[in-house]
Parts: sequence; structure tokens; C-alpha cells
Amino acid sequence: MSPDAQTLAALVDRALAEDVGDGDVTSIATVPAGARAVATITQKAAGVVSGLEVAETTFRALDPAVELRRLGPEGRWREPPAAVLRATGDARALLAGERTALNFLQHLSGIATLTARCVHAVQGTGAQILDTRKTTPGLRALEKAAVAAGGGVNHRAGLYDMVLIKENHATLAGGVGAAVRAATIAFPELALEVECSTPAEVDDALAAGATRILLDNMDPGELRAAVAHVAGRARLEASGGIGLDSLRAYAETGVDWISIGALTHSAAALDLSLLMETLH
Repeated sequence: MSPDAQTLAALVDRALAEDVGDGDVTSIATVPAGARAVATITQKAAGVVSGLEVAETTFRALDPAVELRRLGPEGRWREPPAAVLRATGDARALLAGERTALNFLQHLSGIATLTARCVHAVQGTGAQILDTRKTTPGLRALEKAAVAAGGGVNHRAGLYDMVLIKENHATLAGGVGAAVRAATIAFPELALEVECSTPAEVDDALAAGATRILLDNMDPGELRAAVAHVAGRARLEASGGIGLDSLRAYAETGVDWISIGALTHSAAALDLSLLMETLH
């Protein structure tokens, strides 16, 4: 999922208002008005780049006539140093947009890179890597696009496009089975998944007709037993405290998906730099 152009422009406008305010006083003081320059963004660490569109939108917001050229692809693992994006335009505008463009690009590329590492870790097992709703407020669409760029699969976009019954829902509804039956009646057209933390809850979910079950905070042995017990009657997702170092063991249990909140809430930024040259 990616934001539309209008949403992206509004997001960039808010970010620039926060950073530029009434004007970039340093550039106004030191860079001649009308000066032109070339800015090149370079990838300085191994990983996957994501977010070029938002970086380009940032520079266009400050200089509508800026010339932009992508020098490397999104969604592909690259080794450093690797040129990513070149912008040619008003020097003051490029300087004003530098930090905002890099903030977006480094953050989103970090998500794509961590996702790619996770996807590589489970290669050959049949398990897919899912994201979660543990995203930065206002940046969900961009962050989920970064997950996809890294080879992951997007889970639901929000509370509105899929029924996902969690522990608190089941408690308030009177149990896992009751919650599944109520949700199936209320929203028969939507995909439904239910969280289970015990074998008894799994049985309740299956009896109520659930075809997708989230196995919460189970260790690999428990997951393997659940996979054998369900025996194809529902697709299974594992979640809860699964890190890159243990990911392979969870994937080899036979689950269909592994959801990892850390993809979006804890990914380290990918190291990128922007250097400028004066145009004469």
C-alpha cells in the first residue's frame, strides 16, 4: 500500500513546515539567491532503499522546476557505496529539503532493509513475513510500502478492512468462539482472523468456523504442535517477541505467516548521505 499523491504532498508539507518554518536562515545568509546546484544521495550501508517518491516530493515542494533522476532501484538489496538519487535545481531549495528528504528515506529504507533480512532468514520454509499496525502515526502507508519493498507482506491496513479478534475482544465477547460467531454475522464479507494462546482456544476458534488463527506468544514447540493439530483446517500466523535471531526456528514449524512489529517500530535507519556541487 502506498499513499496517493495528494496525501503524500500533505505529509511532506507538514514535515517541511516543522523543519523550515519561516525560512532556512543559514542558507539565506550563505548561499547566493538564484544559485544552482546538484545534490546526490548515496547509500553508505548495505540494504534496500525505499521512499524515493517521498524524497522527490520533498524537493519538488521547494523547487517545482527541480530535475530528479533515480540512480538506483527501490526494493533491491545493494552494497555500498551506491548512488540513489540526484536532484538538480535551486541550491537554497535543495539545502532546505535535505534533512526532510533524508529523514523519510533513511527511515523507510531501514524498514525495507530489516524486512529483507527477515525474508531471507525464512527463505525456503514457506512462511511469509507480515507487518503489523505498530507504525508511526501518519506514516503507516509509507511504512507498509517499505515492508513490501523489502519483500514482506502487508497485514491489514487498519481497524476497518479486516476482522482481527484479539484477547480483549474475546474477553468482552464471552470467549473466542462467541467472538468469531458474532463477527462472522456482523461482517460476513470481511476476512477474519482470531488470536489464540492455548490449544483450547484454537479448538474453540475452529469449531466457530475460523479459517485464520493467530498463535500468540507460543514457542516453536508449541507452534509445531498447533500446526499438527490444526492439520490444514485453518491458516496459521505466529506472533509475539520473534526476533531475527530466532526467526528461522519459528518459520520451520510450518506456520503460514510470522508477524513482526519490530519491522516498523524498531528498524534502524539506513545510512544515507547527501552531498552537493555548485553548478556554474
